[in-house]
Amino acid sequence: MTIADKQLQCREIITKAVCGKGRKFTTVTHTVTPPHKPTSILGAWIINHQYEAVRSGDGIEVIGTYDINIWYSYNNNSQTDVAKESVQFVENVPLSYVDPKHRASTEEVAAEVLQEPNCIEANISSNGSSVVVRVEREFAVEMIAETKVCVAVVPGGCSDMDDKDMAFTLGEEDGDYEDLDSDLLDDEL
Repeated sequence: MTIADKQLQCREIITKAVCGKGRKFTTVTHTVTPPHKPTSILGAWIINHQYEAVRSGDGIEVIGTYDINIWYSYNNNSQTDVAKESVQFVENVPLSYVDPKHRASTEEVAAEVLQEPNCIEANISSNGSSVVVRVEREFAVEMIAETKVCVAVVPGGCSDMDDKDMAFTLGEEDGDYEDLDSDLLDDEL
């Protein structure tokens, strides 16, 4: 059955949909100053990660905190201690896609951690009194909002379509593309 056979109609409906997406990987450096001058680094880890997402300009800001713990030795490797420092961060994640027809007043944002904050390197600084920590983290964000979509409406409803095949065609024949000028095609698709 073709579209013309049923005199298909189109309607715009309003629905909630993902209207924007983004993703960002970041490596940041923090400096932690322990109470004692470190001799060597025995371990470094990140704990207590918390975050929330808020809409901001052309993107979504991920606002959060985590604690950096550095296990180190001091006094010529004769004693050990753990230095702790809380870090606050704001990560602006740009949206790589935004539906231009979404209703801004209905926006909801969400963030998901793809890579928990993780210490990838910890070294004693050149002055010898602090520890330089490199941390990596990655977030994916979504903006959900109401938007308009166009749907096909079949007169008579779905029950009229039971056990029937539908063939959707755009022109007289599906193979009518020989006359297209290939120079006009968009190469970025």
